[in-house]
Amino acid sequence: MLEGIKGIGPKTIESLNRLGIYSIDDLIQFYPFRYDVLKRSNIEELVDNDKIIIDGVVESNPSVFYFNKKMNKMTLRLKSNNYLFSVTIFNRAYLKSKLDIGTSITVIGKYDKIHSSIVASDIRKGVLPSIPVIEPIYHSIASISSNQIKKYINLVIDDYEPISYVPDYLIDKYHFVDKKTCIKEVHNPKSEKRLKVASLYLKYEELFLFMLKMHNLKNNKERQIGLERKVDKDKVIKFIDILPFKLTEDQMMSVNKIYDDLVSKKRMNRLLQGDVGSGKTIVAIIALYINYLSGYQGALMAPTEVLAYQHVDNISKLLPNLKIGYLVGSLKTKDREEVLKKLKDGDIDIIVGTHALFSDDVEYNNLGLVITDEQHRFGVNQRSSLKNKGLCPDILYLSATPIPRTYALTIYGDMDISSIKSMPNGRKDVITLLKKNNEIKDVLNMMLEEIKNKHQVYVIAPLVEESDKIDLENVEALYDKMNKAFGKICKIGLIHGKMNQHDKDKAMDDFKNHKTSILISTTVIEVGVDVKNATMIVIFDSFRFGLSTLHQLRGRVGRNSLQSYCVLISDKDSERLNVMTKTNDGFKISEEDFKLRGSGDIFGIRQSGDMSFNIADLKNDFNILLRAKEDSLEFMESKKYQESVNKHIRKIVEKSINLD
Repeated sequence: MLEGIKGIGPKTIESLNRLGIYSIDDLIQFYPFRYDVLKRSNIEELVDNDKIIIDGVVESNPSVFYFNKKMNKMTLRLKSNNYLFSVTIFNRAYLKSKLDIGTSITVIGKYDKIHSSIVASDIRKGVLPSIPVIEPIYHSIASISSNQIKKYINLVIDDYEPISYVPDYLIDKYHFVDKKTCIKEVHNPKSEKRLKVASLYLKYEELFLFMLKMHNLKNNKERQIGLERKVDKDKVIKFIDILPFKLTEDQMMSVNKIYDDLVSKKRMNRLLQGDVGSGKTIVAIIALYINYLSGYQGALMAPTEVLAYQHVDNISKLLPNLKIGYLVGSLKTKDREEVLKKLKDGDIDIIVGTHALFSDDVEYNNLGLVITDEQHRFGVNQRSSLKNKGLCPDILYLSATPIPRTYALTIYGDMDISSIKSMPNGRKDVITLLKKNNEIKDVLNMMLEEIKNKHQVYVIAPLVEESDKIDLENVEALYDKMNKAFGKICKIGLIHGKMNQHDKDKAMDDFKNHKTSILISTTVIEVGVDVKNATMIVIFDSFRFGLSTLHQLRGRVGRNSLQSYCVLISDKDSERLNVMTKTNDGFKISEEDFKLRGSGDIFGIRQSGDMSFNIADLKNDFNILLRAKEDSLEFMESKKYQESVNKHIRKIVEKSINLD
């Protein structure tokens, strides 16, 4: 237990919990996310703006300047051999009393060669050791530092006895070092070579277990009996024929696959992926209609209340004779109780909502289909909740974050996958422009043209309110600026995550109904929001966003036959941003995002509940994953697994993800 570690009290436990650390196992498996190699820099080899690590003695008394109330700047002179540097460090005024003239210190920072100065990120007492030191760096929060986490790990690591999940014959095959040694080496590396060897074992073990879970999911899926359904396909075709638009070939192919799944004897577990605006929602609505025709209730779970409300609106228009329910966290108690009663009594055909759909007090009459929109995996907790209710519905996942097929087949190996690559007829590619802040007049003129043409504009900021820590645009400031620029010619709306639901719904409704021409927002509108008259989106400080998020945001425009524009405002040159100007293809963008940022942002790994990795990375370690996939399949089919030689493995695999 964490309580038994020296120096850990209730407040520290609370901080550790916020990092996902609840036990000693969690603490030991909280691996460094990177390492700093402390090695004295060769001044002669450094160029301007290089990272510098240097030691020397303090040559002058430090001077401290205070500004912006919470900010301070400390400067001093550092003598290192024959060199004299001016050193600046921010918000470390508390170090002043420890930096007397003649004190030996080590400085880490960025080198300004022209002015022989250093902007330091860290100043430490003492000189550098003669051999390079590899320092682990842990993810941290304001209330607990990387060094504190390291300290707590080192207090328990010697007595920690880990369970090895890799079978002995595979350890022998790959000449792996024992797990305890690997754990010690990863947290306290002695050399880069030994760190690499230790990391390899821990990554392999994690991916080996992951692939065992995937195989287990697949086996469970194949054993699961689907709901008994009788569906008149002619009614489905008739519904498709009376739609106000024609489905694309990819959409029809996806509909047919889903229909076959629903009427088959096996339970559906399908991922429908497609680019933003490719028409996944209508396929989902058709799936809900097929489910309704077979006599079952359907549930559609959205990631936000804004999107859930939009889905209710769309489904009600296309299926006016069906009884549609709406269940979200912000509903008043009386309204919630009314919805719950109707759901239990079977007076609701399709229920739309957020995670509130799977709360303990929600009872379904005969749930047959669950669709999750923009959730990369349907969480273990939700599946367990349904299982506890005695329900075993078909599952359909929607994702507008397309991923490379090779990765999809491995990571979503337990699912069937459908892809919509073609866009609806008449759509034009969104023209994407990269602008600097000093070109804002050009952007405002572009916005003015769209407003004059009776079109609408999104304006996106990365922050809700002003921050002392980072200098970025925020929605409140942008709202004031846009009011000054356009307030006399049009109405401007505001929406962000800190607003109450009523105000968010009103802001969205006003924009949909063209009562406002400009909507200032954070990424709350990233997913699924559909206002066809919006033809321009302006994204401030766009360097702060990943490619997938930028592509999702861009997908809010270009949802009609009108030419639309996306303007990325950033003073920082970025390979990511340049990718956005070259293609509108979400599949290509996901490939680039995977190369540039790794798997976490693409697959939502930290949020998924099913695919949380402590040390492995699906991009950098994909070759290890492929090897682990082969080995795990071979092991699972062997007598060694069937006879439970390693009971720990069977326990963790079958307990972690079980869809029965």
